[in-house]
Amino acid sequence: MVDPANTPLGKMLLEEITPVVMVLCTPLVEESCLKNGLSFIQMLSPFCNFTNIDVPVRTASDQPYRLQKFKLRLFYASDIRQPNLEVAKERLKQVITQAGEKDFSEMWSDPPQVNDLLSRPESEILPSWFQFFNEELVRTLSFSDHEAFDHPVACLLVVSSRDEEPINRFVDLFNTNKLPSLLNDGAMDPKILKHYLLVHDNQDGASEKATKLLTEMKSTFGPNDCQLLCINSSQDRQIHHQENPWAPFKSDALPTENLGCFLNFDDFNEIKDLMQELSSKHIIPYMEQKIRVLNQQVSATRKGFRNQIKNLWWRKGKEDASDSPNGPVYTFSSVESQIRILGDYAFMLRDYELALSNYRLISTDYKLDKAWKRYAGVQEMMGLTYFLLDQSRKEAEYCMENAFNTYLKLGSAGQQNATRCGLWWVEMLKIRDQIKEAATVYFRICSEDPLHSAVMLEQASFCYLLSKPPMLHKYGFHLVLSGDHYKKCDQIKHAIRTYRSAVSVYKGTTWSLIKDHVHFHIGQWYAFLGMYDVAVTHMLELLACSHQSKTTQELFLRDFLQIVQKTGKTFEVLKLQLPAINISSLKVIFEDHRTYASAAAASVKESVWHSLEEDMIPSLSTAKSNWLELQSKLMPKKYKESNICVAGEAIKVDVEFKNPLQISISILSVSLICELSANLEEMNSDGNGSNIELQNDENKTSTSTRDIDSSSILSEVDLSLEGGETTLVQLTVTPRVEGILKIVGVKWKLSSSVVGFHNFESNSLNKNVAKGRRKAKYSPDNYLKFIVIKSLPKLEGIIHSLPEKTYVGDLRHLVLELSNRSKFPVKNLKMKISNPRFLNAGNQRELNVEFPACLGKKTNVVQSGGHSNINKVLQNVFLFPENISVQEETSLSWPLWFRAAVPGNISLYVTIYYEMEDVSSIMKYRTLRMHYNLQVLPSLDVSFELSPCPSRLQEFLLRMDVVNKTSSECFQVHQLSSVGKQWEISLLQPVDSILPSQSLFAGQALSCFFKLKDRRKSSTSEDSIPSPSLLLQSDVRLGPQGNSEALFDVYSSPLADFHNSERLHQGMPLQGNEYKVDFVFISQLLKGNIDSGAPNTPLLISHHACHCSLSSMSSISWLVDGPQTVQHNFSGSLCEVNLRMMITNSSDAVASVRISTFDSPSSSIQSSDASAPQPGLPPENQAGWCDIPVVNDMKVITSDALATRFTKSVSLESVSQFIWSGSSSTKLRLQPRSTAEIPLQISVFAPGIYDLSNYVLNWNLMPSSEEEKQGEASKSSGVCQGYPYYLTVVQST
Repeated sequence: MVDPANTPLGKMLLEEITPVVMVLCTPLVEESCLKNGLSFIQMLSPFCNFTNIDVPVRTASDQPYRLQKFKLRLFYASDIRQPNLEVAKERLKQVITQAGEKDFSEMWSDPPQVNDLLSRPESEILPSWFQFFNEELVRTLSFSDHEAFDHPVACLLVVSSRDEEPINRFVDLFNTNKLPSLLNDGAMDPKILKHYLLVHDNQDGASEKATKLLTEMKSTFGPNDCQLLCINSSQDRQIHHQENPWAPFKSDALPTENLGCFLNFDDFNEIKDLMQELSSKHIIPYMEQKIRVLNQQVSATRKGFRNQIKNLWWRKGKEDASDSPNGPVYTFSSVESQIRILGDYAFMLRDYELALSNYRLISTDYKLDKAWKRYAGVQEMMGLTYFLLDQSRKEAEYCMENAFNTYLKLGSAGQQNATRCGLWWVEMLKIRDQIKEAATVYFRICSEDPLHSAVMLEQASFCYLLSKPPMLHKYGFHLVLSGDHYKKCDQIKHAIRTYRSAVSVYKGTTWSLIKDHVHFHIGQWYAFLGMYDVAVTHMLELLACSHQSKTTQELFLRDFLQIVQKTGKTFEVLKLQLPAINISSLKVIFEDHRTYASAAAASVKESVWHSLEEDMIPSLSTAKSNWLELQSKLMPKKYKESNICVAGEAIKVDVEFKNPLQISISILSVSLICELSANLEEMNSDGNGSNIELQNDENKTSTSTRDIDSSSILSEVDLSLEGGETTLVQLTVTPRVEGILKIVGVKWKLSSSVVGFHNFESNSLNKNVAKGRRKAKYSPDNYLKFIVIKSLPKLEGIIHSLPEKTYVGDLRHLVLELSNRSKFPVKNLKMKISNPRFLNAGNQRELNVEFPACLGKKTNVVQSGGHSNINKVLQNVFLFPENISVQEETSLSWPLWFRAAVPGNISLYVTIYYEMEDVSSIMKYRTLRMHYNLQVLPSLDVSFELSPCPSRLQEFLLRMDVVNKTSSECFQVHQLSSVGKQWEISLLQPVDSILPSQSLFAGQALSCFFKLKDRRKSSTSEDSIPSPSLLLQSDVRLGPQGNSEALFDVYSSPLADFHNSERLHQGMPLQGNEYKVDFVFISQLLKGNIDSGAPNTPLLISHHACHCSLSSMSSISWLVDGPQTVQHNFSGSLCEVNLRMMITNSSDAVASVRISTFDSPSSSIQSSDASAPQPGLPPENQAGWCDIPVVNDMKVITSDALATRFTKSVSLESVSQFIWSGSSSTKLRLQPRSTAEIPLQISVFAPGIYDLSNYVLNWNLMPSSEEEKQGEASKSSGVCQGYPYYLTVVQST
């Protein structure tokens, strides 16, 4: 049987219930001790704990016993008081916080599993700081008036030899005004043992004076109660103690602090002897004598049958008294207090039998007096005494429970006492292996203080874990409760520790809701502490939470993506749960005669291509059989049932993605994972051939296809899934060499930072394979394995300089490049374009023209009504000249004209038909399908109003209104031309007077008035009327007077072609009407955010109106300068763009300027779908590209509708994905009338258009000293939001 004194509870009691010595000392004593970095009590404390004092003790009985372990507790008189509740709570909070900081270093590693914990001893399972916290919690009840073991047994009066009149100082120290309230209020006897100590600092000189003072002290206070202590014998501060005994008693000491540096070995021994003598020769004998005296008094008054009857008779009737928390007041001289002191003294001297008999005696008295707090305290001590005597366990537990319940009945007045009683009771139950009951007591200890409750709940959880058998559900549940309480007290690290321990409990169970709760909060708390990698690991467990509500799913996904974004890393997750992949719906499709220039073209519905190509391709009767089918008949028998693909041609795989959530999600960069082997003999074997694994580099992004290596190309697809939506995604792999290609799986990116992988397994697949129009049967082993044969003729096409984003009216000269990478030429080329309003084929002689000079009006050339490009023949099919062919490994370039006709997201479809020569195949032709998506933004809103002139015949007044609908661009007006019958147009007033700069800035409007004159003579003869076929135009230059820049010819290709397309689109005849007039308004964008496709070439903007019927300056100014458009390959790295800011001080004072940048929310610009502005920001502070609703860029307004003209507002969307990578705040000092230049830099993470106005400029003018002296200084300052500056970043090819 284990000795109770050696158990954790026994050791705690021997530490906490020991005699208290009150210390009274002078300031000079403290001054001498502080030279060693210690107070007087700290200097003595290491020598107050005796493990083998070996002192004989005789209390009430005649049989002495020897006391081996003994400890003194030293306190200053000012500290002998009941601790302040708030201060005690703060101290406990510090203990918990420090423990959290210490334990958190282990939070980077994986938490131990439950089975591993159960295999460890208890000492390794429980956190080490629990015991220290419990001890601190017990100490918050020190010096209560109803418990005598905290009352001072003796008083140590300490005076320095340097004090004046030391004898008088001793007398003054024990002044009643300086004594604790316990002595002054009558709670304890003030006549306690006094011991007088004279401290001499050897650094102050020899000890002769101190010796004389000691003699005087002995003659005054008695020879046995006076002692001399000499300290600081070292003079050079060179004493270093290897095992410093003072470190545990000075918690705030620095690791480099040398405690006790002036105390040498002699001082060390002298202090030790002092405390040994004080304990063995003074305090212990004093307590023995006190016990014997009190025992005689109690025996005379309370013990014996007669005294008991007398006591009961005297207390008769008190049971009718009203209850009160403390009951009646007992002074130290009362019999009840004397019995309690007798019991506590006996307990501290290890005479537990005597202590128990007195506790029993006084317990009844307190109960009859209804002094419930004192009654509970005695019951508590009885339970501890039973435990140390190792007698009746039942009695011990009864006393502890009785005391605990009595404390709780007192409410808040007894809560702390109940906590202490519960802690001692728990330790008692643990020692007796009653672990489950101990957990119940921990739960009952929980108070209104959430921090204390958190610690108790956590200790209760470990009891459930250590119980036999382990109660894992309750263990996990109490850990979660504890962590929740920790979080309420801002103890995040402790909350993480408890929740992490709970993870192993719920892992592999069906308790999904509590698992989600645990993982979500752990992820949030880790992110709060900046440990994003670990946070992401836990948040991944929440992605497929289909059992949660929509609001909860949004919360989980939003927090997950925010945490991932903060990491700045890319996470790779095998079998990522979001989205779910339906492997059984996998489908493989090959190319036949239909080929595609891009993945975007391949995703277009077949009906769109069919309608575009039905007038181009030969009758289907000539190509009833697929060429791949017939060619497969010529192959060896062992390849007949194998998948065949052509080197250089894409294999398309349809994969079904399902969103298990109720909210929409975006999936990026979906691509295949493939393996390619060059050995064809491996088709029917499982040999260990050398395979090349093909997958996209997760550190790169792409929106079409990417060259992985010399053997294959893989495609990438981005998609968005609504809640519960299932969608089919087509992915491609293009082998370049012959061999065997195996599709292994699929990968994708969730919000560009999380990469998911899913491998295809043949046993879970439906064999759904299509080669063009043919379905075949394949064995499971060969389902995703392909034989790659040699290359066949196939054209590749690209339209150079076709913009992804532009403005309405943008007119460009483009080049179509067709490349034939095979060894066989192709001929008989045809082309059909889906929307002639946007794209027209030019003439071959226009290939190398200089744009826009080629559009200039030729002098001395008679205008005709015919149009160019006569080989734009039948049914909008463009026939290339018969002598044109694309030879082997060459390319053909052909001019195209592009004009952005209307705003919005525009899809252009181009099909090129070609026939092949010298190929032993029945496939005589192939088609190249090209698809381009472009975003057209509104530019200028142009409207015309035509009204007759009241003073002259055949003259009309034309009003042209132009509004710049962009947010940052500046357009330069160039010319206005009329198209129709013979109209003469002229300005009523120079444009210089209306628009001096000839530039129309963002949001600016311009109104110009023209005179339109009918040049036909007033005659009824047919000869006087021009022929309808001769449609002439009249032009007006809108630039400055004297400008020699040539006018553009609106009646020649391509302006005339696009104008006719506009008329045809509106259902108007090409030859016009005598009562109608058409206008062409031409402007230029000299330097904007849209790349013109050629260096130093402005954008040419043309607006066509058809069928117009005759019915304060600041002291500080600045400019941000830099590139407007940047091309960058984001596959390799982010894009860094250097800018500069020119700041000018136009005042006569010195200016202090500070530029502060801040980052905007990031998002790529992929479409023009309107979205709401960012909450919390005014429109002028929002960054991103301008999204304007789709409207016509040209309006024709009659005189009746003129009053209804209005301007629509422009909204900005915060979608930028960049950060300022330079200094976030720059401050400079500008001299009067000076200019400074500041470099800026941003880092862009994705293509898009970005508004770099997210900075603030603060300026302050500082007056000169002379102005201050004259009192004329006027302080001026301002805060300015950054000007809009748009930067276009384009993905380079």
